[in-house]
Amino acid sequence: MKLFKCQHCGQVLYFENSSCLGCQRKLGYVPDQALLTAVDRAGDGTWMSTAMPGRRFKACENAAFDACNWLMPANEAAKYCQACRHNHVVPDLSLDANLQNWRKLEIAKHHMVYSLLRLDLPIATRQDDPAGGLAFDFLSETATAGGKILTGHDDGLITLNLNEADDAKREALRQQMGEPYRTLLGHFRHEIGHYYWDRLVRDERRLEECRAVFGDERADYDQALRSYYANGPAANWQNFFISAYATAHPWEDFAETWAHYMHIVDTLEMAASFGIAIHPALTVPEMFAADIAFDPYQAGPINQLVTAWLPLAQAVNGINRCMGQPDLYPFVLTEAVIGKMAYIHGLVHAQRGAADAPTREAAMPAGATTPVAMDAPMASAG
Repeated sequence: MKLFKCQHCGQVLYFENSSCLGCQRKLGYVPDQALLTAVDRAGDGTWMSTAMPGRRFKACENAAFDACNWLMPANEAAKYCQACRHNHVVPDLSLDANLQNWRKLEIAKHHMVYSLLRLDLPIATRQDDPAGGLAFDFLSETATAGGKILTGHDDGLITLNLNEADDAKREALRQQMGEPYRTLLGHFRHEIGHYYWDRLVRDERRLEECRAVFGDERADYDQALRSYYANGPAANWQNFFISAYATAHPWEDFAETWAHYMHIVDTLEMAASFGIAIHPALTVPEMFAADIAFDPYQAGPINQLVTAWLPLAQAVNGINRCMGQPDLYPFVLTEAVIGKMAYIHGLVHAQRGAADAPTREAAMPAGATTPVAMDAPMASAG
C-alpha cells in the first residue's frame, strides 16, 4: 500500500479515506490508475475527478453504507465496483452490529483486492466464471441454521465468519488457537492463496513443480487436519515452515506462504512510500540496514524483497516492544521458507509474461540467519 495526496489541498491521504481531512472534498479510488482522487459533483449524479480532468465517474452502490470508496466509469452498467462485485452474500445490514463488522471486512477485502490488481493477477467474478470465479460470503452465525461458520475457501467461494470482525471475539479465538497473530487482512490473504493455488497451479498444470516445493497435496486433507489438531506440528517445523499451521497440509503451506508474501510486498510498498531507510546507529551486520526505494509489486529477484524486509521487520518489532506491544511480525524467514516464497514470487509474475518473470531460485541473503521475530513465538498468517 502507498500514500496518496489530495490534489486540492495537498493533505496526505490513506487508501481508506473517503473524504479529505484538510479540505473535506469527497475522495474516490480509481483502480485502473491505482489512484485516490478528489472529486466534485458534476450535477447529473456523476463525479468529476480532479486528478483526471475530463473523466466522469460514479460511486459504487456500497458507498451508501460507508463501506466502499471505489469509483467506476460513469457509463459503466455495473452497480458495484471492481472489489464489491465479488460479494455473493452479505449479512443483514439493518442490524447495526452487522453493518459495523461488515465495514471492517470490506476495508480488509478492498486492501487485498488492491494488491491483486497491482500484481496483475486474474480475478474473475462469478459472472465471468460461474464455476470458479472469486466470490465472498460474509455470514453471521446468528442468522445461519446450525450456528457455527468456518472461514475457508471452496472452489472460488471464500467464506468469512462475521465474528472475525468483532475485535473481542477475534481475540478470544486467537488465544484459544494459541496464535500471537490473527487479523482480518491475514484471513483474506490466506484464503486467496487457496484460490490462486487453483488458478495458477492446478488450472495451469503446474502440479509437479509445486509438489517439489510444498509437498504432495493429494495427501488426505481431512485426515491431515485431524492429525495436526490432535498432535501439533513436528518439533523442528520452524526450520521449514512459515507457521505451525503451514505444517498441516501442502495446501495450507502454500496458502500461509502466499499470505506472507502479500504481507511483505504490501508493507514494503508503504515503507517505500514513507521513504523509510534502516541504518542502525550501532555497528551491526549489514543485514540490519536497508534503503527501501523500489516498487515491490514489480518483478525482481526474491532477495530484493527479503534483504529489505529483514531489517524493516527487526526495526518495527523493536519499536513495538517499546510501546509494550507484541512484535508486528512474529515469524522467522529461514532458507527453506524463502525458497517457497521464491516459488510464489515466480508464480505470481510468470503470468505477466516470461520475460518479466523473476527467477524462482532463492538463497539466504548474506548474514540473514537471525530470526526476523527475534525470540517471538510463531503464528498463522490469519
